[in-house]
Order: sequence, then C-alpha cells, then structure tokens
Amino acid sequence: MKKILLMVAASAFVVSCNKLASNEFEIAGTIDPSLNGKNVILEKQGTMGYEPIDTVKIENGKFTIKGKAVEPELHFIQVEGVQGKAEFILEEGEIDMKVDKDSIFKTERTGTYNNEKLTEYYNDISKLRQKMMGFQKANQAEMMEAYKKQDTVVMNRLNKTYEAIGKDMRAIADKFIEKNPKAYITVLLLKQAFSMKPVPYAEMKKKYDALDPEIKKVKAAKELSEFIENAKKAEEPAAAKTTVDVGVTAPDFSATTPDGKKLSLKESLGKVTIVDFWASWCKPCRMENPNVVALYNELHTKGLNIIGVSLDKEAAKWKEAIAADKLTWNHVSNLKFWDEPIAKQYGVESIPATFILDATGKVVAKDLRGAELKAKVAELLAK
Repeated sequence: MKKILLMVAASAFVVSCNKLASNEFEIAGTIDPSLNGKNVILEKQGTMGYEPIDTVKIENGKFTIKGKAVEPELHFIQVEGVQGKAEFILEEGEIDMKVDKDSIFKTERTGTYNNEKLTEYYNDISKLRQKMMGFQKANQAEMMEAYKKQDTVVMNRLNKTYEAIGKDMRAIADKFIEKNPKAYITVLLLKQAFSMKPVPYAEMKKKYDALDPEIKKVKAAKELSEFIENAKKAEEPAAAKTTVDVGVTAPDFSATTPDGKKLSLKESLGKVTIVDFWASWCKPCRMENPNVVALYNELHTKGLNIIGVSLDKEAAKWKEAIAADKLTWNHVSNLKFWDEPIAKQYGVESIPATFILDATGKVVAKDLRGAELKAKVAELLAK
C-alpha cells in the first residue's frame, strides 16, 4: 500500500514540475529528423527587421523553447536550412508546433487558444492562399512583359483575376472576424483590412467595439484604436478640408529626409514631378512601388523626378522600406502618421495618393496608376 502511495506522490510531483508558471510559455516543436543539429531561431518583428529572441538545436526531430510572455504577440520560427518563416502567437501556455520542412507555411500550431485560432484561420484560407500563390508564380513573367509593353488588355485581365481571389479571401476574413471577437489574429486582420483601403470611421468603430474587452488590452489592439481615432479626425466637414486640385500650383513644403536633412518640394522639381504619399505599413503602396520604380528608372534621365512623402511614424521602418523597395528618389517625412502636416496640406485621406506636376509646379493630374501614369508623364516630358 505504501508503495502505491509513493508512486502516486511521485506522479503528482512530476505533473507539478511540468506545470508552467504565470506568464511562462513552452514551445514543443517537431520536425523531420533529417534536420537534427540544425538551429531553430525564435524571432519577432523589430524596427530593423526580424530580431532573434532565442536559438535552440533540433534533437531527435524535436526542439523546445521556453520563456516569458507578457501578452499575446505575433512571433516567428526560422529553421536553419528551411525556406521561409512560420508565424505563431507567442503567449502563456504550452504551444505545440509541427513544422513541415518542405513547406513551412503548412506548420500546425496548437495547444493555446490563439494558436488554435491562427491555425483555424489558415485552414479556412488554405485553398485560396495556394491559388493566389500559384497564380502569381504562373503569371509573373507575363505581367512583367505586359508592363514593359504597356499592354493594358493583359494587365487588366491578370489584375481582374488577382483581385477576385483577394476579394474571396477578404470575405473569409470578414466571417472569421465576426465569429472570433476574442482572438488575437482578429485584431491583426482588422489592422490589415483598415490599412489596405479607406474604411469609414463608423464601420471601423463598430468592428473594434465588437472585440472582447480582454483582447482590447494588448498592444496591437491599442494601436488599432489609435488608427481608428486618427481616421475619425480625418472625417472632418468638407468645408474645413484642404484640397489641392488639378490646375492649381502645388503648395511648397519642407520636411526631413531619411539622412536628417531638410528638403523642399521646390528643390525637388523636375520637368515632371510626382508627389507620392505612401507608408511602409501601406500594403497597396508597397505593391505599387515596383511599377513606380520601373517608371522612374526609365524616365528619370529625361526629366522625371519623384518626392515621396511618408505617413510612417517610425524612422527605422520608413528607411527599411525605402531600401527594400529600391526607391532611389527623394523622400521626406515628419513621422506623424495620419497627422502628417504635408498630407493635411494636400487633403490626403487615403494612400497611395499621387500628384503629378508639370515643370512650373502646377498639378496636372492626380492618382494615376500604371499605363495612365506613364502616358501622362511621357506626354509632359515630350513638351
């Protein structure tokens, strides 16, 4: 009888030793044993890119990472020798990860509430995600060729299909957001949705208010609330708004460049000048950047200048995006997000936003893209 009691006591001791304390996490990962001895790096997104938090080695097809987690936050697992990174939610509790060495995007994350929800969302969009990646891979060469030739028929056809897939993905995200007000991924999906296109303040506020009170306490939700309040300020009566319309001389402005100097619009004027309002966090802006880079590289020597005005609020992310997207033209920013005074001066309420100026500094067109933008610039340069 004593032996049985001792065995029960020993079992209880083992259970109590394995139990995590408050705010502790433990990642228990599995991966193909062929990667034994390789490093697994825990990372988070920092101001200068991905920042390593911890590194462990794979042993017998397994790895374990332990630490503290104050609140849920998006983190990444990078495996040496495996392409890509696996997203997951670092939070208190025991997190199980099954990493696919051939496609890290297929990683399964379970064990805690927010990782179960993240996996659920990825499962929901899995087929469409694969469809979009396949479409991009299959049509990238054709799109680049069409852009070079300014074949708008092909570009419009491909963009129409791409946008249709994106619309279906957004519909799935909307349903997930509605059903999961407590999930951390819901906050991230709302941030992404509100950044991609202008959304009325009332609609944003309604979706934010539907979130669970507990999830509103995390950093990402506080940033979302700040974004929404800035949108409210932008929705002022039309009479109180400043607008810069076609036909008027573009107001001069001056702000700080990435290297800390002052630069004005007047100093940046060329035969044709594009004033480009953008931000590192603006996905549509970043998607449009390759087209603008190609246009600038082709026509800069003929008189095209560009000055980028960023609505960023962190200098490091602004500079990192400029370097990553190879934006070799002039840039300025006051790093005040939607309170950027130049954006207010020009009446900019959504980005990307562009103003095309002639040699005198007069606005001759606004918000042109692709073939229309190139045609207008070529027309002005020919004069």
